Amino acid sequence: MTVPRTTSKSEHSISAVLIVKNEERKLAACLKSLDWVDEIIVLDGGSDDRSREIAEAAGARVEVRTDWEGFGAQRCRAEALATSDWILAIDADERVTPELQASIRQAITQGPAVYEVNRLCWCYGRYIRHSAMHPDWVPRLYPRGQANYDSTRVHERLRNPNNLPQRRLDGVMLHYVYDNVRHQMQKAAHYAEEWARERADRGQRGSLGSAVTHSLFCFLRMYLLRRGFLDGRAGFLLAMLMSHATFAKYAELWVLTRQAGSEEPSRHE
Repeated sequence: MTVPRTTSKSEHSISAVLIVKNEERKLAACLKSLDWVDEIIVLDGGSDDRSREIAEAAGARVEVRTDWEGFGAQRCRAEALATSDWILAIDADERVTPELQASIRQAITQGPAVYEVNRLCWCYGRYIRHSAMHPDWVPRLYPRGQANYDSTRVHERLRNPNNLPQRRLDGVMLHYVYDNVRHQMQKAAHYAEEWARERADRGQRGSLGSAVTHSLFCFLRMYLLRRGFLDGRAGFLLAMLMSHATFAKYAELWVLTRQAGSEEPSRHE
């Protein structure tokens, strides 16, 4: 068993924090782009592939939590394991570029703040520079203990209770988001289920009419308003698949609320 690496932490140390499950195809490249940080924390959700082995070989501290309560809760658990001054939240399908690395090193010497990174997505054979996917500014670098993720099941957000300054980093974080159509649809189905369950728990109701209107607006927004047509055929494909994913979210919510409000069906239904 590989012993987690130990480095002499500077005054401005960084913990890279990941939540993963079955990411053996992408994890090694992600961890290689993090070989300059002081600590790597990998919280595994119960992988049955080589994810844990790959993380341990890279010197990461690996913990396992299989009682899934959503993306937000899992991120909270992961960031609680970090010991450095700063936390860099990153996913297995993302890579830190040299320019972004240099910007991060400079930023952590400037005092507490929440820093956003700009993700550049690669999918369907090209970088996506439009389609409501770029620029894609997301907060990912923050002082440990002064900001943290909320506990929402999906599309979790970083909370900034101390109202730290919000700044942007130079460079981009490469995001290898979808391998193929099947991968995108599988991710969309999982996100739709998590999204709908959370909203059903809040008492929100859905309808097929809202599913249709939201999916149509999604396509128009991505392909026309956000100029997805400039991303060529990949832009059209993304707009179509994302509109399908939007329909699935609201349809799933409609199904959940319908099931919750109905009694056991009769034999004639």
